[in-house]
Amino acid sequence: MTAAVGEASPYIRAQANLCTLGLHEMASMLPDYMRMVAEGDADLARAVAEMTQVEVEARTERITRLRIRSSGLPCVKTLADFDWTFQPSVPRPLLEELSTLRFMERAENVLLVGSPGVGKTHLAVAIGVEAVRAGREVKFIDCARLVDDLRDAQARGILKKRLKYYAHSKLLIIDELGYLDIDEGGADLLFQLVGTRYEQRSTIITTNVGIGGWAKVFGDEVAASAIADRICHHCHIVRITGRSYRLKDVPVERKEEQK
Repeated sequence: MTAAVGEASPYIRAQANLCTLGLHEMASMLPDYMRMVAEGDADLARAVAEMTQVEVEARTERITRLRIRSSGLPCVKTLADFDWTFQPSVPRPLLEELSTLRFMERAENVLLVGSPGVGKTHLAVAIGVEAVRAGREVKFIDCARLVDDLRDAQARGILKKRLKYYAHSKLLIIDELGYLDIDEGGADLLFQLVGTRYEQRSTIITTNVGIGGWAKVFGDEVAASAIADRICHHCHIVRITGRSYRLKDVPVERKEEQK
């Protein structure tokens, strides 16, 4: 097999070498660029530059997809996908500013507050995707799962290691705080995590409960105040009002019946 390739034409050898190196985009473009060079429509340097550029872009996109998957982000959403007309209460200029990631350079936080279905998670994911594309380490996890994970680490005697794992991410997105109540032990674990990230790393939290209602969520007014204090000290608070996007096609009569 090796001998056969060695005896092949330079074109066949070039394609085989590109495939062996995993440069499949370049391999697929090789015939067109060979024709362009032969006909004088491009010189060799331009052909190589353009083929390698396409390969670099394809590789970057593959790496980004892998990083998005490993970050725990549930899907790929962007601000361009967001229905701004359906949810006019969302301050678009602020969200576009947040998507520049400058808030991360200042270790600031983002709190997205609103009823279920108004787009909080979509906006959090969109910022997370931008951070991944910028090469930042991102971790996305819902609040109940986060608390369960920290509780399990505490039971196994590796809490310090697990806190370090979550504290290391440049951007931590905690989704759905308030959907399930958290007991005193869970509140203490969450406080420890928030404390390790305070003024060091950025955190985005989505919640259906205003800060004034966190005492009920955590079952402890002191713990709720301590967590809110560290989250909100350097924070962009986005309050979203309006109907649930998921119920936008449900007739008003049916929604009235469901009450």
